[in-house]
Amino acid sequence: MTEIEWWDYDTRDEMAKAVAGDAAFIIESAIDARGAAVIALPGGKTPLPIYDKLAQAKLDWKRVTILPTDDRLVPMGDALSNVTTIAKTFMAKGARVLPITSEAATDYKAAGRAADARLQDVHWPLDLCVLGVGEDGHTASIFPGPDYDEAVAGPRQRRAVGVMPEPLPPEAPVARVTLTAHAIGASRALMLAVTGDAKRAVIEAAIKQGPASPYPIGRVLADVELPVDIHWSA
Repeated sequence: MTEIEWWDYDTRDEMAKAVAGDAAFIIESAIDARGAAVIALPGGKTPLPIYDKLAQAKLDWKRVTILPTDDRLVPMGDALSNVTTIAKTFMAKGARVLPITSEAATDYKAAGRAADARLQDVHWPLDLCVLGVGEDGHTASIFPGPDYDEAVAGPRQRRAVGVMPEPLPPEAPVARVTLTAHAIGASRALMLAVTGDAKRAVIEAAIKQGPASPYPIGRVLADVELPVDIHWSA
């Protein structure tokens, strides 16, 4: 059973400071041990304060590669592009920000295969993966839909897949590329950063349900062998 520890904070700012501090320590430790660090960060609004604080850490950013846990098949610079959001914060620090999608991609399955091929050339496993969770229980872009089984139970060597959520989220009705559950679970360090009572209730239910959970986050956590830290604030 996955070892999970909850960390509760009175404010979102306190949570952002704690997550950024932990992430900086993990990155620095990876650089000390292996000369470089590779991390995956989520999209959305919740992690933005975390990124602002993490970017202030005195790290050798030129030795850090950052990729999104998932991305939408939209052009670079689009408001829905996760890698664009990450790049705005970290490229100025000298970090290498690695896209996993191409704005030219129209076939989402082919985009997933291209992302997987690109990630096969990246130092693996990830030194750190930070996940968000939606109120529907999705994490990264692992959603219910025709590609769900491939994302959660495909070949273990596969690092990314193209997915078409069903139904499409109204705030971002486009196909995605996402890290697989196996790629996430293989990370050397894994943490969740979430806010709100609804998301907490979903995660708690998913953990209790285990591998049989109908929530994607439940399937992901059930396959993880390392300890997981869940950082939460109302």
